[in-house]
Amino acid sequence: MQNPKPDSSSSASNPYAPNPTPEKQKPKRSAKPWIITGSCVVAVAAVYFGGAAYVSSQVPSNASIAGVNIGSMNQDAARQALQDQVVPLSQKPIEVVVNGKSYELDPTVAGLTLSVDQTVADLTGYEINPVKLYEKVTGDASATAAIDVDQDKLNAALADLAKKADNKVKEGSITFKDGRATLTEPVDGVSLDVDGAAKTIANEWQIAGPAVELPAQVSKPEVSEETLQAFYDGEVAALLKKGVTLVSGDKTASISPSSIAAAATYAVKDGAPSVSLDDEKLYKAATKNSDLSSTAKDAKIVLKNGKPVIEDSVKGVSLETKDLGAKVLTASQSDDRKAEVTMAESEADFSTEDAKKLGIKEEIVDFSTPYPASDTVRTKNLRAGAERVNGIIVKPGERFSLLQALGPITTANGYYSSGVVENGFSAEAVGGGLSQISTQMYNVGFLAGYDDITHKPHSRWFDRYPAGREATLWEGQVDMIWENNTPYGVMIQAWVSDDAVHTRLWSTKYWKVSQDTSGKYNQTDPTTVHNKAKQCISESGGKKGFTIDVTRYRETVDGSKKLPAETKTWTYSPWNKIVCDNK
Repeated sequence: MQNPKPDSSSSASNPYAPNPTPEKQKPKRSAKPWIITGSCVVAVAAVYFGGAAYVSSQVPSNASIAGVNIGSMNQDAARQALQDQVVPLSQKPIEVVVNGKSYELDPTVAGLTLSVDQTVADLTGYEINPVKLYEKVTGDASATAAIDVDQDKLNAALADLAKKADNKVKEGSITFKDGRATLTEPVDGVSLDVDGAAKTIANEWQIAGPAVELPAQVSKPEVSEETLQAFYDGEVAALLKKGVTLVSGDKTASISPSSIAAAATYAVKDGAPSVSLDDEKLYKAATKNSDLSSTAKDAKIVLKNGKPVIEDSVKGVSLETKDLGAKVLTASQSDDRKAEVTMAESEADFSTEDAKKLGIKEEIVDFSTPYPASDTVRTKNLRAGAERVNGIIVKPGERFSLLQALGPITTANGYYSSGVVENGFSAEAVGGGLSQISTQMYNVGFLAGYDDITHKPHSRWFDRYPAGREATLWEGQVDMIWENNTPYGVMIQAWVSDDAVHTRLWSTKYWKVSQDTSGKYNQTDPTTVHNKAKQCISESGGKKGFTIDVTRYRETVDGSKKLPAETKTWTYSPWNKIVCDNK
């Protein structure tokens, strides 16, 4: 039986009955599009940022610090490489340059330290910029060492560097000696900018890198190195190339390069280098035994009939000294190197009036000592020595040196081998006996009141001399020198008679001299001494040794000036018995 067709009026009460006119429904979707897209973006981002994190954690490809390649290393490997290889390099001296001159700076002392951790951190920091990531992968990224700077230590190290680098400006110079010129280069004035240098090092120092140029204030000399060198190579070289000929009519004289150099002086004038020549020095060089020598004659003080006499000076003609240096300088730059000069009337260099002013007019000291006339060889030396000091004039303020007056003491100069005392023993040497001339000259200086510059008594006392007031002589070792401390000149007169050596001084009496002698004390007895020298001379001995004091008092003749008393003390050795053990 079919079910009845349902009545439409009953559909509302039958929920299971189909609608007679059903509604149109929307199609059903399996997934929403935005969810799919979002998921893709998240996935891509995760991959990108994950890759970025990995790339960032690695040192950039081909990165290097101080020449040590740490590219593509992980952080631990990079730290180890820096610690093992770069840290030692960072501790080596830093080359710095101040005004073109190189110095070294100790980085440890200067407080400069490589920070390994910071260097690695800088190279492996997280990065999402694709350009930066690309550079890290391709090796185009830059790598820089991170340096810790202890500012106080750096400033202190640079302050120490400044002590070496700083200079006061110095002008260059040219000096002349022995016919040659020597150039000394100018020096820049330098003052290191310590604060600026600290900033420069902190910002620019690269481990194992190039030298660091440090800032400094520089003062330049008035004449530059280039200008001075050009002057030296040009005018100075020409000046000393060869001699210069002076011409006056038919008379000539040559001045050698050595004489020119001796007269030359370098100076800076109006900001430029220059050389001048001393007129007087050139005059002396040109007139020494030449056609241009002065015809004037100097006054002379000579001994005639045992007394000093003045021989008058005579006028003459001589080379004109004015502008002589300028003329020679000009001639030295010419091809023919000739200078036209003139002769003019002139006075003598030492006039009669000059001679009179010396006051050599009266005997002020006379002293003599006996000598053993039987020793004829020794007497020859005494006569030779007396001849060489006789007639010498010592002007006010000048010093008399006996060795200078007698030397050289050689057989070629007229001396003979005779007895001497050497190291306390009798011996022989050329010039034996000249110690008596030394004793003579010491005593006349002592009695005249002159200042004793140097002398040395004998090691043993000879009774022909005043005890404590005598002097020995040994060429190259022992001299006898006194200084004329009066306003007058003094002439020495010396001679040897048949039984004595005599010395007399002529001047104007200035000092009144007196003396005290202590007498002999601390006497020592002679002993027997053995001498192994090949040239030993045996002696019987006998005289005692002793010490003695001699005090001198000086005041001017008019009593206006008095000098402090001076005491000389000397100890003589005894005359020991000498036994020769030279066999």
